[in-house]
Amino acid sequence: MMRSLFFELVRFACVLAIVGTSAFAQEAAINKALHDLFAREWEYQMEQSPTRASQLGDRRWNDRWPDVSLESIKKQHEHDRATLEHLAKIDRSKVSPQDQLNYDLFKKNYETDIEEYKFQWYLAPLNQRGGIQTQNELADSLRFQTVKDYEDWIARLKSFPIYMDQTMALMREGIKARVLLPRVIMNRVPAQIDKQIVANPDQSLYYKPFKRFPSSIPVNEQERLMREAINAISANIIPSYIKFKRFFVEEYLRASFDEVGAWQMPQGAEMYAFFTRKFTTANVTPREVHEKGLSEVRRIREEMQKVMNQVAFKGTLQEFFTFLRTDKRFYYATPEELLVAYEAISKRIDPNLVKVFKTLPRMPYGVEVIPSAIAPDTTTAYYRQPAADGSRAGTYFVNLYKPESRPKWEMMALSLHEAVPGHHLQIALAQEQGDIPNFRRYGGYTSFVEGWGLYAESLGEDMKLYDDPYSKFGQLTYEMWRAVRLVVDTGIHQMHWTRKQAIDYFRENAAKQELDIINEVDRYIAWPGQALAYKTGELKIKELRARASRELGTNFDIREFHDVVLGSGAVPLDVLERNVAEWIAAKKTNKS
Repeated sequence: MMRSLFFELVRFACVLAIVGTSAFAQEAAINKALHDLFAREWEYQMEQSPTRASQLGDRRWNDRWPDVSLESIKKQHEHDRATLEHLAKIDRSKVSPQDQLNYDLFKKNYETDIEEYKFQWYLAPLNQRGGIQTQNELADSLRFQTVKDYEDWIARLKSFPIYMDQTMALMREGIKARVLLPRVIMNRVPAQIDKQIVANPDQSLYYKPFKRFPSSIPVNEQERLMREAINAISANIIPSYIKFKRFFVEEYLRASFDEVGAWQMPQGAEMYAFFTRKFTTANVTPREVHEKGLSEVRRIREEMQKVMNQVAFKGTLQEFFTFLRTDKRFYYATPEELLVAYEAISKRIDPNLVKVFKTLPRMPYGVEVIPSAIAPDTTTAYYRQPAADGSRAGTYFVNLYKPESRPKWEMMALSLHEAVPGHHLQIALAQEQGDIPNFRRYGGYTSFVEGWGLYAESLGEDMKLYDDPYSKFGQLTYEMWRAVRLVVDTGIHQMHWTRKQAIDYFRENAAKQELDIINEVDRYIAWPGQALAYKTGELKIKELRARASRELGTNFDIREFHDVVLGSGAVPLDVLERNVAEWIAAKKTNKS
């Protein structure tokens, strides 16, 4: 009997082993299906967005522009729907917690794109900050090392008329559908187009790559490539822009809105509510965001008053703003001096990072100048992420246009935001993570990315980089700037504010220069809802830091906290909150 029982137990164990192996194989198959979908979709999206692929260092489609025809956009929408249907067939419950997060984020991205499609925002493909009129800037993201690299660029030059015609077709549909931007900001675009209409092809901004060749390319090949580029620019680039200028001035500008605000579009109110949720990754209304902005403006004004008292300034806060805007001691005389100062600030920040970070990116960054063609119409600075293959470092672009309008006291906060520990540190770390799909590694959520950038400005306090009251006031000015955005963006697009109202409110509450204020307000007009992300994300990160510090007490480590915040790449704010809560719980458990 004992022998019979023994064989029964052996047989039962074998059955369990078979069942276990089968279950494991099933889960492995589901996991593979999910990651195969991620990989296929990344490949598809790169092929559909060849300029994006080029910017990431993927050279396979360097000879193409994106297909922006209405037919292609419709196919993309249908593809997105089919992708969600495919995803729904994969059993989410059978994958790991990490892959459940990947599943959820992937799904949310596609749902967001599908919802956005109905508003036809793609019919407004450019604004005063960029578009086809500045497409030559793509070359700055490319590596020109081989003959093929140059031939690919020439192929793009030759196919440019198709790209231009498709863009103009979108804009004509935008006129019909009343999906347009206001004339007051689009009036800046003709001057940008004019920079592309040159007398000699070798003066074209598209010719820039051919002014310098690597020594590995023979001279006779260099001469051939230069000839082909000149012919392609003469036959394709310049005529395309001449045609575009005529269309833009005679048709598009005349049809553009007289007033500002998304509310003028047929689905404007619904679209703006959608963009508010999209960019903040929070279920909030424009009205709620507006009220939060008003509250933050009041709080920061009180902090500014303290700094004003600290430097013993006699007068009102408005008079202090005027003093900071106009006193020459706060400005450099030349662009060269301004650039040297930016570089010095970056070198000063770098060695202090270890005070507040355990994990730092391997990829370096450099400081470069914003191209003069767009400098008058763009912001004070911006960041370009590294190439995916590591061939190009991150870049902190600074605006040297009119140095007399670029105050010294804002430079530290600006550098902390755009370079390190702001955008470069966060984005480079995300790109270097080896265990997340590409759509997360190279994607992002504005509320996280820009919220982190704004939070990074406050880390100047932790690193003791605000060593005088004026630089501290600069940090408060930048924080106020983002608080003002909550009020002004919602004011323009939800509450029918005029451009003048927005500029006046900005001027009353921030010490920014008039040029910056105008460019900023015009940016909000052109990009509804995007500016809401910064302050929303920063407030959430600060809230989570305060919670962790309060609950962990002496066990709180700011360096560990930053590892947790950045460790999953850019995520929606609700996911970030969950990650921090789990870390706090784990720390408490380990302590006990």
